[in-house]
Amino acid sequence: MQIIEKYFPSLSVRQQERFEKLGPLYRKWNKKINVISRKDIDQLYLRHVLHSLSIAKYTLFSSNMEVLDVGTGGGFPGIPLAILFPEVHFTLVDSIQKKINVVQAVIDALELNNTKTSNIRAEKIKEKYDVFVCRAVAPLSTLIRWTRKNAVVALHNDSIRGLIALKGGDLSEETDTGYNTKIIEIMNLFEEPFFRDKKIVHVTYG
Repeated sequence: MQIIEKYFPSLSVRQQERFEKLGPLYRKWNKKINVISRKDIDQLYLRHVLHSLSIAKYTLFSSNMEVLDVGTGGGFPGIPLAILFPEVHFTLVDSIQKKINVVQAVIDALELNNTKTSNIRAEKIKEKYDVFVCRAVAPLSTLIRWTRKNAVVALHNDSIRGLIALKGGDLSEETDTGYNTKIIEIMNLFEEPFFRDKKIVHVTYG
């Protein structure tokens, strides 16, 4: 939890309480359903929570935006972002029901009223969203194919829209997308060695 406060020192008491609950909640559920690798559970706040929040260091979401977390897995990056942006609406989807069951249980325990879940494949979604977020669930070209049809196109050049993906390693073969694509090195946002090869990829649809 200290590492979250290091980079986000202005959290409200309610936000602090919710972040503090994440550790015990995921330890409890991970014993029943393995949604986080056992080697990572002790590094939950660094490797999952803070990693998710790197998106918030890159950009801020506007109130009432609709954000879709594609292939949320254990609830990342959606749940940490939903805690940080209580005025934004988040939908977390995954094709695996047991993962969604855990994510919904965590959301209920945190009383995250701005967040809902759905057990659905990304390509089957019909609703429109302002922003899509995800963590390394598929190649960038696949993520674009899944989300482009559901995108609300930015009305202004300074509006954050499109796909924001957390990726790692060499992306040289992924980033020729045909869309405006920006790569942000997370090591420029957070100093911990874990983030040396981690990147944010922002694809803007227009």
